[in-house]
Amino acid sequence: MFATLGLVLESLHAFKVAAYVDAASETRRLLFRLGHAHGVMLSIVHLVWAFAGAPLVCARGRLAPWVSRLLIAALVLLPGGFLLGGLVVYGGDPGIGILLVPAGALLLIAAIVLTARAAGGAREPGALPDRRLEPRGAQDDSVAAKSPPGGAA
Repeated sequence: MFATLGLVLESLHAFKVAAYVDAASETRRLLFRLGHAHGVMLSIVHLVWAFAGAPLVCARGRLAPWVSRLLIAALVLLPGGFLLGGLVVYGGDPGIGILLVPAGALLLIAAIVLTARAAGGAREPGALPDRRLEPRGAQDDSVAAKSPPGGAA
């Protein structure tokens, strides 16, 4: 969708559509380009997360659906705010739709924090510990510490 928007914006620029390339439309053009760029970038981030981050997060707990929902909401709000802000421009100021951008950015940051916590080993409250990540012999360290070196008692 956002890649198609990029093609439309390039076409408007190539055919010198006055509503898009006039000096009075500079703010609109900037906001549309920002919406396109953020939409494509967040789409790629979500794809990378689905292939690399989701398996990691799924192995650590029940965060994967939440992270995915946060990324989808960020994908709608962040570029959507830029696009809506560019639809109606007041002089050089964007429209009220630009207020969606900070909300989308916060949701993106929340998704990054949840993924980083899962990758760093922080567990959700109530999640069972993952014993596969402990080094071999970690449970026997207490027994080894009690016996003197050399095995003599």
